[in-house]
Amino acid sequence: MNKTWNKIKSWPLFLPVLALIIVMAVNIIHDAATGANPLSFFMISLRDTTTSGTILYGRIIDIINRGSEVAILAIGMTLVVSASAGTDISVGSVMSLCAAFNGTLVAHLHIQPMVATLILYSAARAIGLLLCNDLIVYVRNPSFAFIGAFTGPIPTPIIITAICIIIVSLVLKKTALGMYIQSVGINAKASRIAGLNSKLLIFLAYLLCGLFAAIAGIVASSRITSADSNNIGLYLEMDAILSVALGGNSLGGGKFNLAGSIIGAYTIQAITTTLYALGVSSIQAPVFKAVIVIIIVVIEAPPFKAFVSRQSAARAAAKGVRA
Repeated sequence: MNKTWNKIKSWPLFLPVLALIIVMAVNIIHDAATGANPLSFFMISLRDTTTSGTILYGRIIDIINRGSEVAILAIGMTLVVSASAGTDISVGSVMSLCAAFNGTLVAHLHIQPMVATLILYSAARAIGLLLCNDLIVYVRNPSFAFIGAFTGPIPTPIIITAICIIIVSLVLKKTALGMYIQSVGINAKASRIAGLNSKLLIFLAYLLCGLFAAIAGIVASSRITSADSNNIGLYLEMDAILSVALGGNSLGGGKFNLAGSIIGAYTIQAITTTLYALGVSSIQAPVFKAVIVIIIVVIEAPPFKAFVSRQSAARAAAKGVRA
């Protein structure tokens, strides 16, 4: 039994999955306490609408749909964190602008990632507003609106996210790109001596991050059929970074787990949806979410894991002495 439990705990996705299960459990308990069906959180049904026809409906669908932008951002953020041991805090702003030049600043000018991405974090929305003359530009085009709407009964953003995940997963699996990025993140100097072009790899990671930010921006703008530079992607950079951390990835760079980041992204969205279901206002929700995320991150922190391991070893030793 202990061996099985130890294997489960050593599974790389154990904590991300556990965090998601806990969020789901809170929904089940809340529904039961309010007299609703305890399993209503997991119920998926077909619903007829006047604008989109018959669509899939349910809280799970809403979480997967609304979490699409964060999941797409988390893909690029995972590669950036792994390669540069830094985060791209401009992705939310880049979503509103759909462009990026962070890779050049970090890879070739050796500017610290936080500082380099702070430039676009501050300027991207202003550039977007300048291009739009401080106005919200409405895009009344059915082809564009389709991206944020439905493909049959399935929300199109879910399909787009799945395609992004599949393509990146296949590239990382079928090529050595993932190994190269991790090598640069662990030790850029050693990787360069071994023959890897660390500058190119870091630049590529930021380029991909910008690409996925652009895709997420297109999805977000399509949902509201407009280019709202003030609000599109607002604060999503923090959710993307937290997704990587919740996925069990070290923000110090090196080895990464893309699946963990994706689970982390949907966990963040599940937390947000749960807070709204519990009656927490949109103004108060970030505070509660921050507390929840801090607890989860602390649980996943290496010092906390080491402390738990020491306590487990001490208890096992004490049992051995009594035996």
